[in-house]
Amino acid sequence: MRSLVFGFVVVPNFSLIALSACVDPLRLANQVLGQTVYQSVLLSVDGGLVASSDGIQVMTQHSLAQAPGLDVVFVIGPNPIPKRGLRTLALWLKKQASLGLPLGGIDTGAYLMAQAGLLDGYRSTIHWEDHEALAEQFPQVIVTQHFFEVDRDRYTCSGGVAPLDLMTYLLTQAPGSRDLANQVANLLIAERRSLTDVQTVSIIHQSRVTNPVAIEVLRLMEANVAEPLPIGELAQLAGVSLRSLQRLFKQQFERSAERVYLDIRLAHARVLVHRSDKSVREIAARTGFASPSHLTARYTPRYGASPQKDRDKRAQGLASKDRLLS
Repeated sequence: MRSLVFGFVVVPNFSLIALSACVDPLRLANQVLGQTVYQSVLLSVDGGLVASSDGIQVMTQHSLAQAPGLDVVFVIGPNPIPKRGLRTLALWLKKQASLGLPLGGIDTGAYLMAQAGLLDGYRSTIHWEDHEALAEQFPQVIVTQHFFEVDRDRYTCSGGVAPLDLMTYLLTQAPGSRDLANQVANLLIAERRSLTDVQTVSIIHQSRVTNPVAIEVLRLMEANVAEPLPIGELAQLAGVSLRSLQRLFKQQFERSAERVYLDIRLAHARVLVHRSDKSVREIAARTGFASPSHLTARYTPRYGASPQKDRDKRAQGLASKDRLLS
């Protein structure tokens, strides 16, 4: 049986855990089968050492120009997404697409594929932090909240440990089988998630909320960030009195319902501060604050810096890390 060769392209600041979650299921599949059916080849634009987002350097086997014959290509995306310098990668990916190779994007790799025009008309997913940026900047891409997407010859994944789910899914396809995928998942001590499972960063799951009234109110809060609903209206929609709702939130979160709602909006604002180029004015409008000064007054005590200073501090930290790794 001819081996299937998986090429993994790592970009500086790539996610090390995402790479491992891609490669290890293939290694274990070979172990289960007792033969090398899946090969992993590590690539980079120029070859040689490439630093991951946590500073650990990985030696790639080939540059893109010297890549061997491949059956499928995955891009392990960087964090944060670079604004320039990836033209060589984009051109190479387009060439692989023209040859009919299936292409995959892991974490922000989906964003890089979209930049190259390789996800137009395809269902795609990305880490929840970058979901809004991908959907806004590439409206021709059908962006979902799933852990992973398989749409014809395009595979995308949300990053983190979710590549385990994508790779075990791919192991169900020929020359693999459902039994092979299940055995690999058991070896990884991992519960397989499906194509329909959705990423969630909801406070419901973070705080392990089980009370049905609290769940309903939190869902309403998370669905109404830009135009916050009055707490009394939330109580009415959940079918309880305002006093009962406040008592419930004090018991569940040791905070008032108003404070929980504010924290949800501020958390959403911080994602936009860190992961987008939107102005503070636009972020304020998108998170239900009357003005930039109103957002700043609430944001600063929560995160220890104003939105602009928080953004600048993050940018400086990333620049310092890049200098250390260069």
